[in-house]
Amino acid sequence: MSLMRFDPLAGFERLAQQMMGERQGPRPIPMAAFRRGDQVLAYFDLPGVNPEDVDITVERNVVTIRAQRRPAHQEGDEVIVDERPYGIFTRQVFLGDSLDLDNMTADYARGELCLTIPVSEKAKPRRIELRASDQESQQVTASATEGGTR
Repeated sequence: MSLMRFDPLAGFERLAQQMMGERQGPRPIPMAAFRRGDQVLAYFDLPGVNPEDVDITVERNVVTIRAQRRPAHQEGDEVIVDERPYGIFTRQVFLGDSLDLDNMTADYARGELCLTIPVSEKAKPRRIELRASDQESQQVTASATEGGTR
């Protein structure tokens, strides 16, 4: 069995890449992020990347994700078609002070990295107790007493 590919636009695509120059350096990692209850979930697409080739670092409020995708073919293989991107992929995410980076977790399954970042206790909504001062309490009591004697 052989695999054949015919692409009539391949010549134009190659010409465009030569004119614009091949993209150099790390490629960005697509992401989606949202808040669910008391945590922020951030998903990053890393298809075909082995877990040991993913590096996650945190410095201050910045999370940096670096991943490397290696080709499946080996030296000596006759490559017929290879349109998959390889190399280094990176993404930096700047996070606010309201997140608890010390308790962040990372899970990787099916080519998807998920960071779970809890909202810090100080950033969660909380109820503030209302205290009345003694002077206001006395005025309220006096008003109630006067109103009751009329």
